[in-house]
Amino acid sequence: MRSVLVVTVGRSDYGIYRPLLERIRASSKLNYRLLVSGGHLSRRAGYTVEEIEADAQPIAALLPLPDTLDSQAQTTRAMATAMSSMADHLAQERPDIILVLGDRFEMFAIAAASVPFNIPIAHIHGGELSFGAIDDAFRHAITKMAHLHFASTAEYAGRIIRMGEEPWRVTVSGAPALDNLLIAKLPERSDLEKRFGISLERAPLLVTFHPVTRRIETVQQEVAAIIMALQQFDIPIVFTAPNVDAGSDVIRRLIQEFCQERPYSFFVESFGALNYLAMLRYSAAMLGNSSSGLIETPSFMLPTVNVGDRQQGRTRARNVIDVEATSEAIAAGLQTALDPSFRAGLAGLVSPYGDGHAADRIVKVLEEVDLDAGLLVKRFYDGAEQST
Repeated sequence: MRSVLVVTVGRSDYGIYRPLLERIRASSKLNYRLLVSGGHLSRRAGYTVEEIEADAQPIAALLPLPDTLDSQAQTTRAMATAMSSMADHLAQERPDIILVLGDRFEMFAIAAASVPFNIPIAHIHGGELSFGAIDDAFRHAITKMAHLHFASTAEYAGRIIRMGEEPWRVTVSGAPALDNLLIAKLPERSDLEKRFGISLERAPLLVTFHPVTRRIETVQQEVAAIIMALQQFDIPIVFTAPNVDAGSDVIRRLIQEFCQERPYSFFVESFGALNYLAMLRYSAAMLGNSSSGLIETPSFMLPTVNVGDRQQGRTRARNVIDVEATSEAIAAGLQTALDPSFRAGLAGLVSPYGDGHAADRIVKVLEEVDLDAGLLVKRFYDGAEQST
């Protein structure tokens, strides 16, 4: 059997991996273990490795990193630690394929550390754009290190090819997170209320806001604008915690202060993948700058107010309302999103991110691709002719 080392560095990618891990487990040609790092092992970010352990997932190694909540310098130090720790791991244990996902700095560092070992790297969610985050650079860098690419849309697959990747290496798989909607039973409203101590008697506004890593200095101003806008609406609010990036400590502090002062406002450190999807089902609208607001919400026909330019460049469905990071613009966007006529107009919306069968397509390639020099030796694809 082929051994696949699946790299997970936070709650967001683990939720996306879930249906894929189930599909690999069912394969007679593949097995997998998880390399766990990043926010999973941060006490300040909820120590979500406990969710992985509760799922009885096979873990190859734990790579703890310095916390990056407060400092850009700590981010660089964390990257250095990730590279060194990954080198130590691969010197002892060599998988047949390394599977990475997305655009986090931890994911980039671990992929970069793998390159000298000449192990094929498979990358999920390449070709996308998010101009407002340093993740944009990390994603494209991973693309150039990877040997197989699983794009969530045809547009993103085309961009990967234009970056010089040979077309045979690129598969339009769709977004694996959407597979959960077909194969998983999502928790009921009462289950969420009991587990997280929140009230869903009235459909809440779900708020997920992360630091804009291209402009750390504006974080406090942007969160203040969100809070000022929220004060104008009489609706329950559920906040999720930000990513463990520089500036996230400011977001946490302001949100928690708001929740202490306002009734029916709740802060949840981590829902976990299926609970988060269930929250999308039971929410009145979503607000923030998370990629989930673009990728997952169309499947629920959920009005989404996307704040600022963190997700600038990503494909979006017509449920997404883009606004500037000012209190006036955010309030106007919420007014539209919470208007029953807006949601009614989303009837029949089809997600641009696939049909819920991404895991099948990814596993088929991982099972069948030849693991030989033809896979490892990459040529730059110039179109009709290839450079040598």
